[in-house]
Amino acid sequence: MSVAPQSVSDRELAREVSGLWWVFLATGILWFIISLVVLRFDETSVTTVGIIIGIVFVVACVNEFVIAGLVARGKWLNVILGIIFLLGALWAFIQPKEAFWALASVLGLLLILKGAFDIIGAVMTKEVNGLWGLGLAIGIIEVLLGFWASQQYYPARAALIIIWVGLTALFRGIGEIVLAFGLRSEHKALSAD
Repeated sequence: MSVAPQSVSDRELAREVSGLWWVFLATGILWFIISLVVLRFDETSVTTVGIIIGIVFVVACVNEFVIAGLVARGKWLNVILGIIFLLGALWAFIQPKEAFWALASVLGLLLILKGAFDIIGAVMTKEVNGLWGLGLAIGIIEVLLGFWASQQYYPARAALIIIWVGLTALFRGIGEIVLAFGLRSEHKALSAD
């Protein structure tokens, strides 16, 4: 379903933006390659996930410095957080395997907390959400995975993280490729008029 732009300038802007469909195709293919590397379940997978953690920290660092430039009060908190993210990124790039194992050590706690919030949210929205049972089931699965990942057996944690990152990259790649071809068809429609 396409949305018709309101004015000529809106139409031109939509045509220019949709002309960048190939960027999403390229990033979708890149996400596929990352998923293939990660899902191989070898030493390369651990290093790749550690480097991805570093990239996430770099993006978070940039985000904090941009926010610090925009806010009037409390800039120093954003700057401090940005510096912490920068140090974390440097550590993840220098020691990607150690960054992977650090993520593994906190993953169980994060999954338990997220699962608990999903369970609470599902129960609280039961009256207005017809799919509350799905949220409840997902929350329970996350809590169970969290307890499983919290045990001290490293290969189990590594497998969970590798599967999680690999499947996330795979689905992100699929989503971006679908978006790319949707934008491409919109670009063709806007260019034809």
